[in-house]
Amino acid sequence: MKKILNLLKNSKVKMVIVLSFLVFLYITICALSYAQNVSADLSNSVFRLHVLANSDSKEDQDLKYKVRDNLLSYMNTICKDCKNKKDAINIVEENKDTFTQIALDTIAQEGYSYDVKISIGNFEFPTKNYGDISFPAGYYDALRVEIGEAKGQNWWCVMFPPLCFVDISSGIVSDESKELLSDELSEEEFALVSDSSDSGIHFKFKLLEFFNQNNLITAKK
Repeated sequence: MKKILNLLKNSKVKMVIVLSFLVFLYITICALSYAQNVSADLSNSVFRLHVLANSDSKEDQDLKYKVRDNLLSYMNTICKDCKNKKDAINIVEENKDTFTQIALDTIAQEGYSYDVKISIGNFEFPTKNYGDISFPAGYYDALRVEIGEAKGQNWWCVMFPPLCFVDISSGIVSDESKELLSDELSEEEFALVSDSSDSGIHFKFKLLEFFNQNNLITAKK
C-alpha cells in the first residue's frame, strides 16, 4: 500500500493516470456518440411489425401466425409502390381500420372471439435477424397488433423495407428490399446490418447492441 501511495505522489505517474483517464473518457464519448447516431438513423429508416399472441399455447401461437400472414399479404398489396418509410406509415395510418378488421376476421374464421388492439408507435425491439439482414436492439416505429390478452410470445419483422416477405426457408432478403434499405442508410450503416463477416463491422454491431441493451442510449421518441 505504501508503494502505491508513493507512486501516486510521483508527478509523472499522476500525469499518466490523468492522461489515461482522459483517453478512456474520449473513447467512451466517441463510441457513445457513434452508437447514438447509428441507432437513431436505423430507427428512422425502418417501419416494423410487432404481433403479440393471446398466450403461449400452441393454438394461440398458430393463430398469431395466421393473423400475421393475412396482415402482411394486405400490407404487401397496398405498400408495394412505397419508396420510403414515411409513405408506408401514412398508408398504414389511412388503412388502420382495415388492418383491424382483417385481424378480427382471421380470428373469427379460426373459431376464436379475441379482440384486437392495433396501434402505431415507437416500441422497444430486441436484436433480430431477417434472412441475412440484422437489426440491433433499440426503439423503432412499428405497427403493433395485440391479440386478446397479448400475453404470448411476440413476432417481429420489418414492414418497410419489406423484409417481412423474406423466404424464411432460404433466409434470403430480396435485392429490391436491400436496395430500398441501402437508399435509406449510409454506406457504413448498411454494412453494419448486412455484413457480419467483417470483424470491424461485427465489433461495431456488438457495441451498438451493448449500449442499447444497457439503456445507455435509445432511439426512443
